[in-house]
Amino acid sequence: PSPAARRGPGRRRATRSGQPAASGRAGRNLPAAIGVGLGLGAAIVVPLFLFRPAFLAVVAIAVSIGIWEMTQAVRPSGIRPPLVPLVAGGLLMVGLAWWAGPDALSLGLLVTVLATLVWRLGDGPAGYQRDMTAATLIAVYVPFLAGFAALLAAPGDGDLRVLVTLAAVVLSDTGGYAAGVAFGKHPMAPSVSPKKSWEGFAGSVAAAAVGSAVLLGVLLDVEPWWGALFGVAVSVAAVLGDLGESMIKRDLGVKDMSNLLPGHGGLMDRLDSVLFAVPTGYLLLAIFAPAG
Repeated sequence: PSPAARRGPGRRRATRSGQPAASGRAGRNLPAAIGVGLGLGAAIVVPLFLFRPAFLAVVAIAVSIGIWEMTQAVRPSGIRPPLVPLVAGGLLMVGLAWWAGPDALSLGLLVTVLATLVWRLGDGPAGYQRDMTAATLIAVYVPFLAGFAALLAAPGDGDLRVLVTLAAVVLSDTGGYAAGVAFGKHPMAPSVSPKKSWEGFAGSVAAAAVGSAVLLGVLLDVEPWWGALFGVAVSVAAVLGDLGESMIKRDLGVKDMSNLLPGHGGLMDRLDSVLFAVPTGYLLLAIFAPAG
């Protein structure tokens, strides 16, 4: 029988990647992805502008979930980083960044790694070095980088600083998706992320540069060329963050960090680009628009 007959009535044709045809060339379930993306955006923006300490709670929750996802993702490989000190240290880092600044954030990372070293001793020497390597990676990758979101939000105009940084990430993601679907022909890193193309990367950078030039000029009184440079840097950081997480997932042999978010995978599959973007945004805004 023909392929159509084997499918039977009511079955949608699948693409070569196994995704439903409605998912489009990028392989996403677009309705679910858009809905979840809007929900996550609202969960960030609403507390950020209405009651900023609540934004700190959002960052803390995201950090806790991200650490949990990472520890679960490495377990099939036989790696057992201790969850409790990582989550406790992650919350400590976010709080220290908010109340005491970047030096305290670095101190929080040191305390977290040391606490994890001591905690892991209780499970004996087998696999100690392997587990601690993973735990240190998780401590740096999730709570330390996320702590820069708290640093961004801490000044009086912190809500605007967080907004322009996240907007640059969204512009980069949207521009890259649109350009990749329309023009993508040359893979950027086929062994890591086959769907990323150089054309999509150009779209990411262009969209973030133009949008950031406007947003930083209007909201933070930054000259357009500095705003464009900000957008380019954040876009590059976001793409590198996405590729970095893809590399980790390839090494672990998993498609997503979890199935927490429909159309997106896990929370870390949404935070990957943001985690690299917020330190970049914090450092550049400290130069282009120093806090009063």
